[in-house]
Amino acid sequence: MSETVAWPGLPVAVIGAGPVGLAAAAQLAERGMPFVVLEAGACVAASVRQWGHVRLFSPWRYNTDAAARRLLSAAGWTAPDPEALPTGAELVDDYLIPLSAHPAIAPHLRLRSRVEAISRAGIDRVRTVGRDSVPFVLRLVGGEEILASSVIDASGTWCTPNLLGANGLPAHGELAAAAWVDHALPDVLGADRHHHGGRHTVVVGAGHSAATSLLALAELAEQAPDTRITWVIRADDPHRAYGGGGDDALPARGSLGTGLQLLVDTGRVDLAAGFRVHALRPLADSPDRGGIELVARELDGSQRVVAADRIIAATGYRPDHGIASELRLDLDPILGTTRALAPLIDPNAHSCGTVRPHGVAELTQPEPGYYIVGMKSYGRAPTFLLATGYEQVRSIVAALAGDWDAAHDVQLDLPETGVCSVNLGLRSITDRFGLAPDTPTKLVAAATRHAATTSGTAEAVLAAAAELGIDQAAALQLAAFATSQLEPA
Repeated sequence: MSETVAWPGLPVAVIGAGPVGLAAAAQLAERGMPFVVLEAGACVAASVRQWGHVRLFSPWRYNTDAAARRLLSAAGWTAPDPEALPTGAELVDDYLIPLSAHPAIAPHLRLRSRVEAISRAGIDRVRTVGRDSVPFVLRLVGGEEILASSVIDASGTWCTPNLLGANGLPAHGELAAAAWVDHALPDVLGADRHHHGGRHTVVVGAGHSAATSLLALAELAEQAPDTRITWVIRADDPHRAYGGGGDDALPARGSLGTGLQLLVDTGRVDLAAGFRVHALRPLADSPDRGGIELVARELDGSQRVVAADRIIAATGYRPDHGIASELRLDLDPILGTTRALAPLIDPNAHSCGTVRPHGVAELTQPEPGYYIVGMKSYGRAPTFLLATGYEQVRSIVAALAGDWDAAHDVQLDLPETGVCSVNLGLRSITDRFGLAPDTPTKLVAAATRHAATTSGTAEAVLAAAAELGIDQAAALQLAAFATSQLEPA
């Protein structure tokens, strides 16, 4: 591996002031390297703020970077409870804002600075001779250009969601139907409640974002009569979407699948499996005056139709490499990540916790000094965790500093599916609903008694909830954890 040429006085350009971009800034600051952070939004972590109402699957100990913690602690910062589950808003307010305001980072942070394109100064992608002897040039929207010694692209994928069309193309009429469609993780219990309360929402997708929205909609349905929920998935069988359930080492992540299965089994969510969206047809010219139809077309020409008032497109995200079109990239043809990283994160073989530690070696491109990190580095793979991104930038910054021993010593502590402690997830639910700490234990005990006289775990848990007078919304979420401890009769 060749070392990146450094130009005295030129900064490392970090694109994006989200968790991974600011972690890169902390690593650079700790090593005394010049840098600039270019954030397109009007505030740090602008994308995270859009899903600030959502609670993360992983606790604080996985969500902060080591170099960032050292900077903050030296300035008097008090770290949150390492075992607590933060919301997106808490991640921003309690960690990212203090980090961005730190004297080692704040002077180098530029907001409202969207990168439009990246190239090499004075040469295009075709030129080979002397390519690594000239700096990068980053052109911002508005025309300003910045020279940089290296580029760490942590711009993420939030702004480039996947499409509803089952074949990866826009469904027919999808762009024209944008007013009826919410992208992943709308705040259905808060700011977006008026779109979904007392109405029929279709959630499209089979990942964690879809499950999160379905559970929130089920809670809304307990509060707002006539709220209906349909879950649309391409697969003919939903069991893969249920995930690891109680065997997941991140209890909050595993609970989504178990809780979702309970919603379907008890009829709170209608499941439309094997539904491959082909077209969207608004039933009126305005979302206020009519609904929308989702149309699936089978290979034999037959059609299935689901009508709704609102659609949540929880279909995942994809990277946009358009800003690097004048750079030399070698991308995996399936996932859109580096070829070396692709087999390590293939969602067909890996979950979040089974990804091998990786760093500069797996993220190096044919363009020396250009690195894609964070969620964008995973391409279309949905298995990213913040801890992975933090180790990526630690390794890359060490390489840029010439510390190759540290760069290649990649280590990662991730929870693996298969070993689970339910206490963390149960505590987060009891705290949220104001329940006594012993409520989960009572629920399990009562459900065990009912298991002998009911037809399945779902009925046993709901019967126990009724006996104990537990709100059904709370019971469903507690049951998501409790079912891993029950053996149905």
